Amino acid sequence: MTTTLADKKSETPIYTGPIFDADSHIQERNFDFMAQYTPKKFHEDWLVQSRNDEKGEYSLFLGQHKVDNTEIADGVVFPPGKLKEWLKAISSGEEIDVRIPIQDNMYQRDARVSKLDEQGVEACLLFVGLIISTFGWLHVFGAKKGYEGANAVLHAYNQWLVEEWGLAYKDRLYNTPILSLWDLDWAVKEAKWLIENGARVVTLPTGPGLGGRAPADSYYDPLWNLLNEAGVLISYHVGDASFLHEQVRMWGEEPLLNRRSGQSAWQWMFTFSEIPIMMTMSSFIYANFFERFPNLRMVSVENGAEWVPRFLHKMDKMRGMARAGYWSHGQMKERPSAVFKRHCFAVAYPEDDVKKIVEDIGWTDSILMGSDYPHPEGVPAPRDFVGEALRGLGERQIEEIMYLNGRRMLPPAS
Repeated sequence: MTTTLADKKSETPIYTGPIFDADSHIQERNFDFMAQYTPKKFHEDWLVQSRNDEKGEYSLFLGQHKVDNTEIADGVVFPPGKLKEWLKAISSGEEIDVRIPIQDNMYQRDARVSKLDEQGVEACLLFVGLIISTFGWLHVFGAKKGYEGANAVLHAYNQWLVEEWGLAYKDRLYNTPILSLWDLDWAVKEAKWLIENGARVVTLPTGPGLGGRAPADSYYDPLWNLLNEAGVLISYHVGDASFLHEQVRMWGEEPLLNRRSGQSAWQWMFTFSEIPIMMTMSSFIYANFFERFPNLRMVSVENGAEWVPRFLHKMDKMRGMARAGYWSHGQMKERPSAVFKRHCFAVAYPEDDVKKIVEDIGWTDSILMGSDYPHPEGVPAPRDFVGEALRGLGERQIEEIMYLNGRRMLPPAS
């Protein structure tokens, strides 16, 4: 049952119905398991490890290289949804350590299902944890040494997901194994194996494939055909946009700096979140990708949703500007915004003005909630998203964003 009985003072809507959480995460306790799943010939250059560096600082490593775009600690994490409180304390000069021990539900599947029951969540997209911090380095090292080792890392993690978590556990935990477009033969082989093991969703880094090919280039059709036939959801989670590294250098900066303490405001603005996902999604839509693969749906996760109204307006306008221009897979027969509404989704940030987003685009169909649990940047609990982001919306609109849109995007297995 859904209600929007508002407290007259706070005007906070109340939602008591089921939840589909479109952004939650595994929190790896450590990466010891990667040695078991990664072939030994790749250990020296490619093994993902969490260990102390020469200064005694606990860090993430790829082979012998310290991954410098993330911060980790041994056995402790920041509490879910508490980033604002922590930053406020820091700004006031207060020195605090609010970290808590890693909880069982962050790295064990049955404990996570129990947590979903506690949170009132029917099902969730369950994204990878700190492994996402290696994406940029995997691409960089792959360009230098070949992508066999990089793909071995991705398969090792995927195998761990299959064996320890399951890819659609109890039809509630929809894990997001990783694919890449670095090697088509590998991607097709990996996709077949993932589908055989029950994959309902996969995640890829934003950006093009190799060799000057857009992701919707017909070259990659063998991969998309497999996913289309199986009805697998394609997801793009915020992360390092390694395809923009050369652009970063052209502007006199260096990529892959520690995000919280080293990345510049310019990189935050142009190479993280909105710009990479807009470039990626528009490339698919303009290439008539969803006309060719009508069973596929695509979701942007942890990139917010405030970019969506302007993005749709701009895509429609540029379609008109390019009527006599180049179309890689034929001119579009309908507005790009209509294609987006039918096939694409975006998870809003809790700080987004979702009411304004919905008013600007004219529908709620494409908007999802995401708690980012157990990360500190999100909300303490999924239901808190209602009061944070959905003020001013109607009962049906809240139900769609909190549950129905997610279930339409990824229905339960038949």
